[in-house]
Amino acid sequence: MILLVDDTPENLISLKNVLEKHGFEVDTAGSGEEALKKVLKNSYVLIILDVQMPEMDGFEVAEVISGYSKAKETAIIFLSAANTEFRFIAKGYSSGGLDYITKPVDINILLLKIKTFYRIYEQNRKLNEVQKALLEEIEFRKAAESKKDEFISIASHELKTPLTSVKGYIQLLERGLAKGDIELVKSHLSKAQIQLEKLNGLIADLLDISKIESGKLKFNKQYFDLDQLLDGIIEVLHQSNPDFKIIKEGKVNTPIFADEMRIEQVIVNFLTNAIKYSPGTSEAKLNVRMQNKELYLGVRDYGIGMRPEQVKRVFEKFYRVEETSQRFQGLGIGLYISSEIIRRHGGQINVKSNYGEGSEFYFTIPIEPLIPEQ
Repeated sequence: MILLVDDTPENLISLKNVLEKHGFEVDTAGSGEEALKKVLKNSYVLIILDVQMPEMDGFEVAEVISGYSKAKETAIIFLSAANTEFRFIAKGYSSGGLDYITKPVDINILLLKIKTFYRIYEQNRKLNEVQKALLEEIEFRKAAESKKDEFISIASHELKTPLTSVKGYIQLLERGLAKGDIELVKSHLSKAQIQLEKLNGLIADLLDISKIESGKLKFNKQYFDLDQLLDGIIEVLHQSNPDFKIIKEGKVNTPIFADEMRIEQVIVNFLTNAIKYSPGTSEAKLNVRMQNKELYLGVRDYGIGMRPEQVKRVFEKFYRVEETSQRFQGLGIGLYISSEIIRRHGGQINVKSNYGEGSEFYFTIPIEPLIPEQ
């Protein structure tokens, strides 16, 4: 849009009519003060500014406009009938003008200049967009590289921890065997098995991430008994966490069409997180019910909870809450994988949480096969 500034109404009207006939959008101001107010409110490609105006001349207006961050890219053309000497023309350029035209105006030349300024403005706009996109890409790549380095560091640490433990238990096993202490051997074997299961889980998560990234995460959907699956999961988790109670509330009483192994993976992730992030507590609730032909399953814990800004990011790949990352092991990918599994089932996954009061992670999925769109 072009802003015409002139204290003579007939000049404004005539020039406005000409420019509008050539397809330009035009706004007008009858004084310097009015022009400044409009520049603050609106964006202009070009300002055509009369030099001789009462109270505030064109040079003063241009100097003020040049100080506005919003108008730094706006071109200014001065129009003058009286001040045609070189010193006035020089002052026009030093005040922030890009051109100085004396009256009477050759309208054809003015139109050519306006078109040139518009072309330059459009080129600058596109260059700025390209530059912004490049800077965003650079920042994205930097962040991705940083995330990758951080993940490699975390992964190597997390993988090394159970490996070191297994190595230690094997050494203890050798001593126990040498002494013939069978009970001690059984104890060390049991502990080594737990560490191997942790290692297996970490490797499985890494493989799942790779499959998700390459689009090769496979699903084998069929009908299965969810209530039976839940009872089995609770029994296994109770064996490894005998002091922690999982209270199941509700039943489905109908077959579910989904990938049983993958749904189990999500539920186990919810429950193990509930146990992990609830130090000092002894129970969690597993809520399951049918609603609108969909399965709702939620796991409620009474642990450390999360702040709102953490809730927004908890399903992001590699995200780990900073204040808990030193206290609790993990790669920060379990919930991301779970969200992808639920998404691929046509469902929704989310969390409700209050800091210091616990969280409820939940998902919904349709219980029947999704009908492909025709």
